Amino acid sequence: MNHSKTAVWRGHPQPLGATWDGEGVNFALFSERADRVELCLFDSKTKRETERIAMRWQTNQVWHCYLPEARPGLLYGYRVYGPYDPKQGLRFNPNKLLLDPYAKQIDGDIKWSDALFGYRVGGPREDLTMDRRDDAPGMPKCRVVDTAFTWGEDRPLRAPWHDTIIYELHVKGFTQLHPDIPPPLRGTYAGLATDPVIEHLKRLGITAVELMPVHAFVDERSLVEKKLKNYWGYNSIGFFAPDMRYSATGSINEFKSMVKGLHSAGIEVILDVVYNHSAEGNHLGPTLSFRGIDNTSYYRLIPGEPRLYMDFTGCGNTLNMMHPRVLQLLMDSLRYWVVEMHVDGFRFDLAAALARELYEVNRLSAFFDVVHQDPVLSQVKLIAEPWDIGEGGYQVGNFPVLWTEWNGRYRDAVRSYWKGEGGLIGDLAYRLTGSSDLYELSGRRPYASINFITCHDGFTLEDLVSYNGKHNEANLEDNRDGSDDNRSWNCGAEGPTSDPAVLALRARQKRNFLATLLLSQGVPMLLAGDETGRTQRGNNNAYCQDNEISWMSWNRESEDRELLSFVSELIKFRKSHPCFRRRSFFQGPRVKGTGRATPPTKMTTAGGRSSMTTSSSCSTAIMKRFRFSCPDSGNATRGKWSSIRRARMAMRFIKARSSSRFKRGRSRC
Repeated sequence: MNHSKTAVWRGHPQPLGATWDGEGVNFALFSERADRVELCLFDSKTKRETERIAMRWQTNQVWHCYLPEARPGLLYGYRVYGPYDPKQGLRFNPNKLLLDPYAKQIDGDIKWSDALFGYRVGGPREDLTMDRRDDAPGMPKCRVVDTAFTWGEDRPLRAPWHDTIIYELHVKGFTQLHPDIPPPLRGTYAGLATDPVIEHLKRLGITAVELMPVHAFVDERSLVEKKLKNYWGYNSIGFFAPDMRYSATGSINEFKSMVKGLHSAGIEVILDVVYNHSAEGNHLGPTLSFRGIDNTSYYRLIPGEPRLYMDFTGCGNTLNMMHPRVLQLLMDSLRYWVVEMHVDGFRFDLAAALARELYEVNRLSAFFDVVHQDPVLSQVKLIAEPWDIGEGGYQVGNFPVLWTEWNGRYRDAVRSYWKGEGGLIGDLAYRLTGSSDLYELSGRRPYASINFITCHDGFTLEDLVSYNGKHNEANLEDNRDGSDDNRSWNCGAEGPTSDPAVLALRARQKRNFLATLLLSQGVPMLLAGDETGRTQRGNNNAYCQDNEISWMSWNRESEDRELLSFVSELIKFRKSHPCFRRRSFFQGPRVKGTGRATPPTKMTTAGGRSSMTTSSSCSTAIMKRFRFSCPDSGNATRGKWSSIRRARMAMRFIKARSSSRFKRGRSRC
């Protein structure tokens, strides 16, 4: 390895990261407390370090230089010099190669060894003794990219929230076993944009896919040693870089092509993003990027004991959103994914952690302020997972305008109701009608509620009606991991069974859940595979199962074709009737000139069960039953009907729809 032999110019402190301008590459790295910084270059084939360049210029705490001879494809990293004093929160170690926080592509996987830790692993003083081994051979490398791409006529779809139907999926898991996707494309961004996948999504009526994390992430050492992987990806290390494990071509343009293809089909792309913590863990974690660049700036440290990290995430650390440069990192990342990658929105993992100032969650925090005033981000879909594990972290209903929320209270109420628990009608009425108790007073609308029965975290729908308890033995944690509060019911037998009565009951229960979800006010979110009976064999925490436990089977013999048709018809039904997609909450006054409610008459469904209706037209029946006013969903509900009565009527209707199965040509109201 040689020191600088390449032409080096002063360059500029902005933009941060490695930026190709058509003639050379500008490098800029923020570090407030570093003494000096070296830019390390690597051979693209051997991955060996070939040169170290001292970044001699510093402007406003940004170290920078310009390489006029550098080109896209160049591999690089940083070494940052400064004091190693963990008791003061300082963890500089120039022996450790560091990833650029603004890297737009990260190549290679971590090869775990003790050398990746800034301290001497196993030493008597734990993290207080600096490790002096070079870890570059085991570290991924950053790659300079050319961001140019031919987008053509691609534009943001900006589908209205009240018309949105979200489908949560995993890029690899959804495509890995699909028989109609060419084998080289399975498990990749390219595979997600193939015709068979898009046809499935279109058949269902999906308007937006919510992709589980695609930011570059790390498989924890503890999992690798067990021969497991971090399948879900909630362990980010690169907030600008799509994870290359999902790329068939090794180019970020593959992700862009996927977005363009989905947009052409009228499907929006929402990213599940993890800005609350990084993959570096607690004080005994590895030194991969932020910790070695400027630990006290990037992370929230315990006041009075800066050796340790504040942990509101359960992952060992919390990024410091009170620092302007960290907040800038988050905002620059979000804008990059919207402007350069054309994504349509974001779901923020453990979003309450982003809004913590000092200790408490603050709905007036700087994070919300900068998002709301941003001309780009204020126009995209923003979804919060409105909780973290810290004190006061459960914030369902407390996020400000512009934000929607994963409504955990909806999930819990609906699961409990169909399990048969009593005393829920009042709460259920709020959930079915858009959760006005949570969102109305703050000026938000019914579509602030992202309604879901299942998601990646927990049972699939099939398992929800097949297991009373979790079965996470495959995670090798003695079944201690995963939630015990599942509100599930196995319908009479635990797990797989051939009992026709149990199977019939499970089929009805699945339809009950799906009809409730898709006929409620708010935005429905389906978990991928629930429409075909996908099972995880009772595992409710399959975060480390990168295998058939988590992957979508696409087995045409085991797929529940009737259930798939049922879901498709339900979504069509929802789209056909604006009364299920209201933009305002029910208000209660009577519709002028309508008089009293029309007495119901009976109708027999395809399943031979009685249902209540007032018209052969389904929309008229529903409007009269629930006093909806259509087609303008901005009109208020009329008639002084209590929430409890609306909920009871809704449940009758849903049970009737669940038993009818929506077969074409058969009894439909």
